[in-house]
Order: sequence, then structure tokens, then C-alpha cells
Amino acid sequence: MTLLEENTTAWRRRNTFPHIKAAGKVIPLGERAEACLQEITPRTATPPVVRKFLNSTRPGPGEIRVFFGKADDPDIASTLVHGISTRPSITSGSVINPQPLTCYQERLRELQEAIYDSKQKAPLGRSQVKGPGLPDWIDPEKTALGVKSRLPCDAGEIINPPKTAGQVEKEAQEGHEQYVRSHSSYFVGERADRRYNQSTYSKDSRFGVSTPHRNDGHMSRSLQWLGDMQMNYSAKLVSKRCDDFRERTQPQIGKVHDPIADTLRVPADHTFGVLLPPDKFGAGDLLHSTPPSEHMRGQDRRRALVSAVRQHLKKANFHNFASLLQAFRHYDKKGQGKIDKDDLRDVCRQLNLDLSGDVLDGLMDYCDVDKDSLINFLEFANFLNWKDKMPISKAEQRILTRGRNAGSAPANIQRVELQRSGSGKQAWSESLAKPEDLEPVEVGSTLKTPRTLCRTRAERGRFVTSSSFISAVVGGLSTTDYRMYGVPSVRTDLPAPRIKRISDRTNYGDEATAYDLLYPTLHSLFGVHEKHFFSPRSKDEMLQIFRNVGLRVSEQMFEEAWKLASMRHPTGEVCVESFRNVLKELQAN
Repeated sequence: MTLLEENTTAWRRRNTFPHIKAAGKVIPLGERAEACLQEITPRTATPPVVRKFLNSTRPGPGEIRVFFGKADDPDIASTLVHGISTRPSITSGSVINPQPLTCYQERLRELQEAIYDSKQKAPLGRSQVKGPGLPDWIDPEKTALGVKSRLPCDAGEIINPPKTAGQVEKEAQEGHEQYVRSHSSYFVGERADRRYNQSTYSKDSRFGVSTPHRNDGHMSRSLQWLGDMQMNYSAKLVSKRCDDFRERTQPQIGKVHDPIADTLRVPADHTFGVLLPPDKFGAGDLLHSTPPSEHMRGQDRRRALVSAVRQHLKKANFHNFASLLQAFRHYDKKGQGKIDKDDLRDVCRQLNLDLSGDVLDGLMDYCDVDKDSLINFLEFANFLNWKDKMPISKAEQRILTRGRNAGSAPANIQRVELQRSGSGKQAWSESLAKPEDLEPVEVGSTLKTPRTLCRTRAERGRFVTSSSFISAVVGGLSTTDYRMYGVPSVRTDLPAPRIKRISDRTNYGDEATAYDLLYPTLHSLFGVHEKHFFSPRSKDEMLQIFRNVGLRVSEQMFEEAWKLASMRHPTGEVCVESFRNVLKELQAN
């Protein structure tokens, strides 16, 4: 601050009226904020009367809580010691590290220990013979004193006595009779023996003293008054108005409760309201903004049948084929590297699935992702197999990723000749799968599995929904790509075990539906279920089953039916259902 600034500040703070006294109260210099904040030392001591209550309710840190009634008592517990104070004669230090002895002290200790008898009889390095007073000719190690006692029996005879079962039972019965006589203890269900003389009684005899009684109903008439009897047997009078009201308001057994049945004069099959025609679209079509030409209304049954057929084919492929390539070769009848509708129909017939044209079209449409009317290897592995349960080995990978001859199909499968080119060269088909279509099962594993195909519903860009305006994010993920959480009730993604445990409650898609529970078949009432019809049987077992149901066929027809039924299955297995269908076809022809 400059000199000019200091002069200006002093001029502003000058007293302009020095002859007038200042108003207000003069505060003494000692009563300032600094004096209030400073601690007064020494602090005021708490009175002893208050301190004993504080020690009982809020003792200080490290102090013992003392009840205020004992605060003035003398402190004897801290100085009180129980027992006798002992002083050891030797310390542990002198025992662990004793002081060395002189030669004189060593000799003196030997003379002191020489007075003990054990020192003379058992010197160092020789055991003591403890037999004072015995003659010298007795060997203390081999001589036994006393009288040898003979035991009546050994332990083996006590545990397993040499007695017959009758003797053991007789001794046990005698002991039980004594125990009954002393403690009145009987076995469970044992009848107490009253020691009656049964010779003087017949089967119709009765024990006890007979009591005189009368058969004329004297007691019953004395207990029931005449007025009560007339009220019990007489008709009760009820008002008709109350009876009608009770019938209208209370439900009756076997009748529908309808309070306004008397007032409403309409036929029994009358339907109230206006009958509206069914909509041509469903809730799913509205949610996915499906155009009118692709409405799925009325296709629920077809989609359920397609799902059931896919589940059946997955199970059959898993049980009958060791790899995906083997299963695909069985489906590919023509050897063209893809499966058409005829191949799929033939395989379904071999597996006892006689599909209608509508269901077969739906199955082909479901599996055909690229819409070329053919099912390639990648589509076959994704939609008709459990591909995660059937990995692909190195040898199969080389076959799948390179072109193969069209005529390399198995010899036992009839194939259609492919058209050859004009030059006469064989037509080679394309590779069944590309290298990028095969993914490793685990990181670093040589086994691979086909990549997963997704069947997403195509959405139109011209449809605008309210969800695109609510919480919309520019460049965000579409709702169709959101992950679905939860576990499905019917686990069609898992292969059904061949032997299902009782504790396994998982539904693999092969259990009975609600329709089967409400309307069970006739054979299920006798313990025969659907799985018994599709289980593989031997020839003798099949012949015995059809003979038991009363069907008589010649041996020649039976052999012909067995041969045809075994040809319809890829592994030659025959079940009751397939044999019955073949037999029905033969009898019809």
C-alpha cells in the first residue's frame, strides 16, 4: 500500500464529531470470542456422587463397569489371591542348563546313589531280575506259579453253541416265559395266555356272566318320547314360496345354476351377443407387422406338426447314425449333394412317418433357408439334427470341404443317374460345406461343428410402430436381435436319453399331450403305451405278440412282412407299428 492510499483510508475513518459521545455499550476487553474458545484449565471435576452413576451407565474406555450401589465398597477383589503361594526349589533354567560339577561333587553323588538297592542289582547295561527270595534253580522267565484253572467252554462255544435250532428256541421260550411272569412283557402281537380250560368250552361259548335283558323295546320306548317320534316320522311343512326361492338361489346337484331361467324364455342353445367373423390375422402378425399376404392365422396346427416331425427326425438320426455325414448320405438318395422333397418323403416313410403334402411342404419350407427347394448339408445339420451332440472329425472335414464324385454314394442305396456332359466327363458335385461354415467345438479342439443358421422374420421398412419413437436410439440394435431369456418347457434342443430316470422331469417332446390325457387310448388302459409300439422287437417276440392278440398268419406271409418291414428301417430294426402297417398292406393286396 502506498502512502497516498494510507492517508486516504485514515481520512475516511476519522471521527467527524469528536465532541459527541458514541452511543451503545462498551464491551469489556476480557469477554471476547478468543476467551470463549479457550479451554478452562484445570477442568471442573465431576462430583463423586455423580461419578458413581456414570461408571454404572457410561464407564470410560478401559474402566470396569461398577454398579452404583457398590461404588463406595472397598476394592478387595483386585488384591485377593486364593491358594498357597509356593516357591519352587529349582528353576527351569538350572534344569535345562545345569552348572558343571567338580570331580569331588561327582564322587559325592555316586556315594549317595550307591545306597539304593536298584543301583546294586541293576547296574547300567544289565536288566534287573525281580525275584527276591526265589531259589537259584528256578528260571523266572519259564516258571509259572499257581494252579492252572480249566474253563468249562471257550468263547466260540458261547457265541455259536453246539445246539440244534429246537434246543435254542426252547431255551429262549423258557427265558421269555420267566420274563413274562416277572415283568408282564409280551412280544408285539403276542396274545396273553389267560390259562383258560378250553376243553369245557365250545366255539359258540361266551365268557363272563350273562346279564338279563328284555326284547320288547322297553328301554327304547323309555328313551324316546311319543312327541319326538311323531316329529321324526311326520312330514315337514315348507312354504312353496321358500322352496321356489331356494331352488333359484341355491345350486342343485346335476343342474346348472341359472337364477333367471324362469324369467328368460330362450332356447337352451341360444348365444347372446353379435357373432363376429374371425380375424384373418393374429397377435403375432400385429407385433411383427406382417403384410396381409403372409398372415399366419390358422397355421398353428401345421407348425405344431412340423415341430413334432423335426423332433422325431432328430431323435432317429441321433440313435441310428454315428455322424452327420452318414445321416446326410442316407437322406441324399440321388447323390446330388442336396436333399429334395422326394428324398425327404422316402426317409420319413422308412421311419414310419406318413406325412401329408401340406406338412411335408411346411417341413421343406422350414428347413430351406436359401429358398432353393433343396436342403443342403448346413441346413440339414441345423434343423434336422442335434449338431452339438454329433461333432465332425478331421476325416469328415476333408470329405465335406472338397468336391466329391456324384457316384460315391453307398452301394446299397439306389441312386438316379445324373446327366453327363457332352464331353463324357463325370459330373462332380460341389463341396458339401465351406471351411468357414465349420466352427471348432471348443477353443483349440480338432473337432468341429456346423455354424448356426438363424431364421429371422423379415421386417418391412415401411412399417412404423410406437416403439420406434419411445426410447429410440439412433443406430441402436433392432428388437428382433434381442436375446430371449428363460428355459423352454419342452426341451426339443436336447436329445432324449435312451433310458430315462425317474428323477428326470424334463419334457423332451416325446411325452403325452393334454389331448392324450383327456382322451386316453384303449391300449393305454391295459398298460401298453405308444413307446411299446415303436420299440424294436425280435422275430420270435413279434410272432408271439401277434399270436397272443389272436391274429393267425401263414409262415410265408410272416417272413415276407418281416423282410419288407426290415427294409424300411436304415438299420433293419422292426417294431410292432411298422410290422402291422406292412401286414395290413399285404392283406389289402
